[in-house]
Amino acid sequence: MIFKNLGNNYLRNLIIIFLIFLADRLSKIYVIYLNKLNDNSEIFLSKFLNIRLYWNEGIAFGLLSFNKEYLYNSLTIIIFLVILVIYLMAIKNKGMKKYFFLMILGGAIGNFYDRVIYKAVPDFIDFHVGNYHWFIFNIADIFITLGVIFMIFSEFFSTTKNNE
Repeated sequence: MIFKNLGNNYLRNLIIIFLIFLADRLSKIYVIYLNKLNDNSEIFLSKFLNIRLYWNEGIAFGLLSFNKEYLYNSLTIIIFLVILVIYLMAIKNKGMKKYFFLMILGGAIGNFYDRVIYKAVPDFIDFHVGNYHWFIFNIADIFITLGVIFMIFSEFFSTTKNNE
């Protein structure tokens, strides 16, 4: 099994990845279902949060969206290679850093799955203040972002630095 190399607690690590993937999948399936029920209109509206489905064909926050299929496929291959690198980094790290990489990996696998199955990633969480809207994102993006933020903080506050 490819995930066996995630360390001594590989089952726990696999469960973490799976739970992140499952939370992401279930939320996307539910929002896609609600979108069909509501005739492609906004699903939920409030003063600061809207839930509306947007199909993102690019990478984070809609960057690098392409109309050409070969560019999309090339980007998908690059994303797959990045996922492999994240997997290798999760194998090599210990402690909390391993869990930060697992968060990133679970979210990345969720979005990669959508890229392959739907040819786009369903984003649906829209925070806004007045007319200023933040980028629309999904549950996988939350885990990827938190994993990266925690990784950055762990580097800043690490007590064991190499003095080379």
